[in-house]
Amino acid sequence: MLSELSKGKPGKGEIQEHSVSRDPIYENNLFGTLFQKLEVGMPLADVDGTMINYRYDGPVNGEVIMLSNSLAADLSMWKYQIPLLTEAGYRVLRYDNRGHGQSAAPPGPYSIEMLSLDALKLMDFLGLEKVHFCGLSLGGMVGQMLGACYGARLNSLILCDTASYTPFPKMWDERIEIVRKNGMAVLVDATIDRWFTKSGQERLQEDVEEIRRTIVNTSVEGYCGGCSAIRNLDLRKTIRRISTPTLVVVGEQDQGTPVSAAEFIKEQIALSRLKVIPDAAHFVNIEQSIIFNSTILSFLRNQIIGWNGIISKEKTVIG
Repeated sequence: MLSELSKGKPGKGEIQEHSVSRDPIYENNLFGTLFQKLEVGMPLADVDGTMINYRYDGPVNGEVIMLSNSLAADLSMWKYQIPLLTEAGYRVLRYDNRGHGQSAAPPGPYSIEMLSLDALKLMDFLGLEKVHFCGLSLGGMVGQMLGACYGARLNSLILCDTASYTPFPKMWDERIEIVRKNGMAVLVDATIDRWFTKSGQERLQEDVEEIRRTIVNTSVEGYCGGCSAIRNLDLRKTIRRISTPTLVVVGEQDQGTPVSAAEFIKEQIALSRLKVIPDAAHFVNIEQSIIFNSTILSFLRNQIIGWNGIISKEKTVIG
């Protein structure tokens, strides 16, 4: 169970304004040098002594949707989602989980509880009472903990390509050992093969190369801390407490967090829907961004208390 947060008045974080969706260059190279330019000088939040990097996009008065990254990624992984969400009127808050991107990488081990508290305290720092929360992989594990223990702070929950427990914890110990001895570069090829289908790698070559660089540049300490959090994950009983309307999304060819893991999560959460997206592996939000975007936007717009069901596999826009 997450420990109680302090009751102090939330601070006011600095907000850096920029609407990515209005920049014409954005459409030409989603992970190119433009983003390096835009992300220089992004604000940091002091979360109990750990500096957490975050970025706002979209209208100041819009409902906030908070996006949480996967292991070995950073907030740039959500760039395909920014134009649609901001044009739909949402205020998009992305942040780098501790140990990733431009956030601090204190020595591990980390835990899902710790990462969840980072997210909650970032909300407090920014004066946010409630958000829509969307996380992928590690970010989805954070979302499950938030939904189970702090559901009153969430308007809705989107869990993407994630799992509720780790069946093979020794595998994560092995990854930690390999990275500490050899650095991040040794993991890149295998990671890309898990995150994208072969056809996706061919179709999205520029994006994949940029993500390769992100993996290599991930802090060893931060990566190992994230691995320790995943290694010890077991939320199978905890997530039964989630009462927030929840969308579970998974790529049909995801190897690391397969469809069966998504189906299990869906079965445990009363107000939940499941969307299986074809022709996608782990990074479904990039590999099939159009389907992913239409799916989450439809969910955000059409929440009905008391519903439960499955969104069938399809490639058409869900309206």
